[in-house]
Amino acid sequence: MKAVVLAAGKGERLKPLTDDRPKVILRVANRPIIEYVLENLYHLVDEFVIVVRYKKEKIIETLGDEFGGKPITYIEQLPGEGTAKAIESARESVEEEFIVANGDIYFEEEAVRELVSAFRREKADAAVVVKHFEDLSHFGKVEIRDGTVLGITEKPGKVSGYVNLGIYVFRSSVFDFISKTKLSERGEYEITNTINLMIKAGLKVLAVPYEGYWNDIGRPWNLLELNEYLLRNKLKHEIRGTVEEGAVIIPPVEIGEGTVVRSGAYILGPVKIGKNSRIGPNCFIRPYTSIGNNCHIGNAVEVKNSIIMDNSNAPHLNYVGDSIIGENTNLGAGTITANLRHDRGNIRVEVKGKLEDSGRHKLGAIIGHNVKIGINVSIYPGRKIGSNSLIGPGAIIDKNVPPNSILIVKQEKEVRGL
Repeated sequence: MKAVVLAAGKGERLKPLTDDRPKVILRVANRPIIEYVLENLYHLVDEFVIVVRYKKEKIIETLGDEFGGKPITYIEQLPGEGTAKAIESARESVEEEFIVANGDIYFEEEAVRELVSAFRREKADAAVVVKHFEDLSHFGKVEIRDGTVLGITEKPGKVSGYVNLGIYVFRSSVFDFISKTKLSERGEYEITNTINLMIKAGLKVLAVPYEGYWNDIGRPWNLLELNEYLLRNKLKHEIRGTVEEGAVIIPPVEIGEGTVVRSGAYILGPVKIGKNSRIGPNCFIRPYTSIGNNCHIGNAVEVKNSIIMDNSNAPHLNYVGDSIIGENTNLGAGTITANLRHDRGNIRVEVKGKLEDSGRHKLGAIIGHNVKIGINVSIYPGRKIGSNSLIGPGAIIDKNVPPNSILIVKQEKEVRGL
């Protein structure tokens, strides 16, 4: 059996982190999101078919031509938007039965094992993994009776019910129904509409409930949620680097080869640090922090519940809380991320031009790639700084900064003689 992994999307809601790369290769706990998808499909498939489009060369560069010894085939998505069009793109590369999974979600292997088992046991035409939620305001509802899908409807509001998790098994007959699928109101060819056509034609579509962890990684704060889950549940205490005398390590902490933790550093796990990084002296790294390869966390720096990607630095006198810092980014001395509103309300973040409630009491900065920030910069909670931007000294970032921008604070000065 083959797995078709959908990885063509841009990830507009994850900007500025997706300014120059597809969302599926964003790193959480120091690994690309799509690797977790492949890993949890691995034992059930012989080959991966990855549907790509936006910045496809970066996915190919990240994964190569195999994963764990099993071959990867890359297929460019056909013209048109939506999951049905993405699946149709793989038509010539799959056999009678195949798995489909979105490349930007997280799930455990048990979800796919039960999916395939139920599909074959019941001799179904299709099967979909579902999960029960109390609030379907942001999800479509899967109508179920006796384990069979009766239909998938649009967001019904604040009611409870089952949600489609974006993991399926299909027979090749699905392609006949994809060809009949019309554009949705969103201007996309959606696989949920294809499934509704299959049901109307009398085909058997199973709903397979899943109670484990799942994350639809569509917003920046979802990256922090997944990072916390992975560090809490998957991290092993393993120190491959060098820890100087006088540093304190409270397990579980993973430290990669070539990394040096200098005296006075206090690391309270769960924390994951990559290869060839410099930590300390005299810094405090708090739980649920992942730090990538070739990073520098220096003197008098505190980092808490954050993601710092490869080749980025918080070298001195910084506070990084509940934040995401992209690759090749540097924080000047004294730069601080605020992560809490004065009224202690939920942090709201601008996503595609609209403010969204993150649902989080604490949320810091979301900083893109190749950003250079001057000394003594203060960043308000939930603010974004676009990739390839330069922030001058002493700035207060109370509004989002677009990518490829220079922000300079102008001061009027008067010098008088004594």
